[in-house]
Amino acid sequence: MIKIARHKIHVKKGDTVQIICGKYKGQTSEVTKVFTKKNMVLIKNINIKTKHNRPKQEGENGTIIRFEVPIHSSNVMIYSKKYKKRSRFNIEYSNNQKYRKLKKPVKQYKI
Repeated sequence: MIKIARHKIHVKKGDTVQIICGKYKGQTSEVTKVFTKKNMVLIKNINIKTKHNRPKQEGENGTIIRFEVPIHSSNVMIYSKKYKKRSRFNIEYSNNQKYRKLKKPVKQYKI
């Protein structure tokens, strides 16, 4: 039996991120789900695909379904709404708590 490795991903559910490459480059949105096995993230209102379904019985209408598709986690960076910049971050400890501190605009986020 093959064991699938889980990857450590730098973003979490609820983080505001900016897309750094691809079709949606420069857009910002919120992470809604993280897939650790595939190293991908699902982002709200980004990378929307459409699927056309045929009618199954005679007399029914076909349907068009729109859904979000995950993006690889390396294509996103954490975005600061306050400073309006994207940045990498460090993990710092103070008062027995873990914080994510952005490298460019110096700001701490509680983990």
